[in-house]
Amino acid sequence: MKTIYFDHAATTAVAKEVKEAMEPYFCKNYGNASSLYELGYKSKEAINIARGNVAKAINAKPNEIYFTSCGSESDNLAIKGVARAHRQNGNHIITSRIEHPAVLNTCRQLEKEGFRVTYLNVDKNGFIDLEELKNSINSKTILVSIMFANNEVGTIEPIKEISRIVHSNDAIFHTDAVQAVGNIKIDVKEMGIDLLSMSAHKFYGPKGVGALYVRDGIDFIQLQNGGHQENDKRAGTENVAGIVGLGKAIEIANDNVMHNNGKLLNLRNYCIEQIKNRIPYIRINGDLNSRLPGNINISFLYVNGKDLVKLLAKKGICTSSGSACSSGLPQPSHVLLAMGLSEDIASSALRITLGKENTKEDIDYFVDELEKIVVNLRTERY
Repeated sequence: MKTIYFDHAATTAVAKEVKEAMEPYFCKNYGNASSLYELGYKSKEAINIARGNVAKAINAKPNEIYFTSCGSESDNLAIKGVARAHRQNGNHIITSRIEHPAVLNTCRQLEKEGFRVTYLNVDKNGFIDLEELKNSINSKTILVSIMFANNEVGTIEPIKEISRIVHSNDAIFHTDAVQAVGNIKIDVKEMGIDLLSMSAHKFYGPKGVGALYVRDGIDFIQLQNGGHQENDKRAGTENVAGIVGLGKAIEIANDNVMHNNGKLLNLRNYCIEQIKNRIPYIRINGDLNSRLPGNINISFLYVNGKDLVKLLAKKGICTSSGSACSSGLPQPSHVLLAMGLSEDIASSALRITLGKENTKEDIDYFVDELEKIVVNLRTERY
């Protein structure tokens, strides 16, 4: 049975060019990047090239890029690192109710340490209220963390406007851009971003490696102690092959982002139209304009989303009912609930996230099977 993969927001396959770039650093150029001989120098040089690729992709400087193990570590390092470093200036943090658990749970941990956190509401499409942000900032606010693009509904927040508000109040702005990097153009300087998190496996790179951009002049405290890697900010022997993979993946993604976005947007619109024409009682979740090009989130009323995922999987179609990091939880998506959906409608959601290898034929097969499954589930229920 053919596998049709529609869950690119969860992870992506490693691109062939990325795999080839990584291979020499497993068994041939395997030196420790801190070692003072040729094998070590080769690893160090490879890391520096990757750092340059990441910096170029987001219009940063190489010394502003720190490699980590994943997006979650990058979020932790950014939020905890800045909060603890600037505690003498205040103890107030602002985030939103629809953040990834890597941000929400990090903020909850900081609340246990005496920090005060404000969780901004969002509207029916997942946008934060800029007026609420303005009214929430006070003299004790040291950090605002708002995701660039939501992992469930794809809504792209007004990052530039958010950064202006944050900086006009002398606070620091972090964005979790794990879903955005490699999928849309990002310019950290033009957008006024102070810290930005990313993860390689979201843009056809390997799992187990991420990066954090930190603007020059932003002080933050390291989370783990040990050696002097990553400019004394992230101890531990570098994952050279993974870092090389991240660097190659972001280079490819950045070079092809406009072409890929055009293709994904066409496929997304075609998929939505096919579903709307063939399946009644649906609700499209999130904004259709300011949205990641490959993201579709639809509630199929009177159907359980997790049942849809399981039955589609039996037909070789990979989808999700929400964030992969929260897929095992029994409760509905916190993102959809924050957007004002009832528990029943939130529980009926299906997330389809398209990738560069998907085709119109994939969508035709998917919609055919989806229609049959929805009809059967509704018939069984009523």
